[in-house]
Amino acid sequence: MDISLRLQGQVRQAIDKRQTFRIEGNNSKAFLGRPVTGEVLSLREHHGIVSYEPTELVITCHAGTTLKELEQTLAEKRQMLPFEPPHFGEQATLGGTIACGLAGPRRPFSGAARDFVLGCRVLTGKGDIIHFGGEVIKNVAGYDVSRLMTGAFGTLGVLLDVSLKVLPLPEHEATLQKACSAEQALDIMTRLAGQPTPLSGACHDAENLYLRFSGSRQSVEAACKRFEGDEMEHGQRLWQQIREHQHAFFRQQKPLWRLSLAASSAPLTLAGETFLDWGGAQRWLYSDEPASRIRDAVSALGGHATLFRNPGEQSEIFHPLGSLEKQLHLNLKQVFDPFGLLNYGRMYEGL
Repeated sequence: MDISLRLQGQVRQAIDKRQTFRIEGNNSKAFLGRPVTGEVLSLREHHGIVSYEPTELVITCHAGTTLKELEQTLAEKRQMLPFEPPHFGEQATLGGTIACGLAGPRRPFSGAARDFVLGCRVLTGKGDIIHFGGEVIKNVAGYDVSRLMTGAFGTLGVLLDVSLKVLPLPEHEATLQKACSAEQALDIMTRLAGQPTPLSGACHDAENLYLRFSGSRQSVEAACKRFEGDEMEHGQRLWQQIREHQHAFFRQQKPLWRLSLAASSAPLTLAGETFLDWGGAQRWLYSDEPASRIRDAVSALGGHATLFRNPGEQSEIFHPLGSLEKQLHLNLKQVFDPFGLLNYGRMYEGL
């Protein structure tokens, strides 16, 4: 029996009983968001590459396909997922990655996960299997529901299949390191972001600024000559450690906050240790400060704060919604999951 039909049958049988579900792949992202109760709806067996057209730069996979298998397949054709998603586990799946909307260090320079989602097949909380988008870049007018599912944490539907745009691997890469303060790093990263350089990674770990350049050998070597820094021998390993939170900074047991704000914003006056990524637009913060103080400080700069790891007693993981935003979320939940069966409360209470 087709696995997607079996999953559909489970959801349809649960409607009358109002049986809730906890959607799982291989559980590598289970630590994200609020805890969810309910019967497990597993995508683990729903895996495999459905189609791959290297010349068209498009691949379609079942949601349970591991990122490892997907990236190995792309690498054989010298192609990659442009948003450089973190795995956070050997068996991380494509469905979990897209559902959480995760992207790595390359994100501000290449695009977010949702920018590369061309289409998807989804099981709704009403027990319907519906298809959105397609396998070409311009395929539909109106609301882009495929991208809406990206980052919805399974609260709007169960991702069954996902079609993605991929890109060629860069011909050459180099990583430069320079000792400097956070203020100096932000100034350098902001200036570089506005220049025609092949920048593909920019971060600061409280001691050193790291810049990655990707592209043709000529363009990368020219960029390296314009910047004063030491080229790292194992730069690729550094970016993998940052992406997977294996860098020394991420080994603490305190609450870890993910702050999103304008890259040019000055360093925040919050107690704790900070790691700057995405050219300064994503900032990781270890702090024992009250959640309200952290969120107020970030909101004042037009940003938002997510409690990423070790939430403790905190119930508000994601940045609180305004009244209009909350109503929009409720309206969408009503359309796709009117009975509240799927990952209920994963992002916000009552959703």
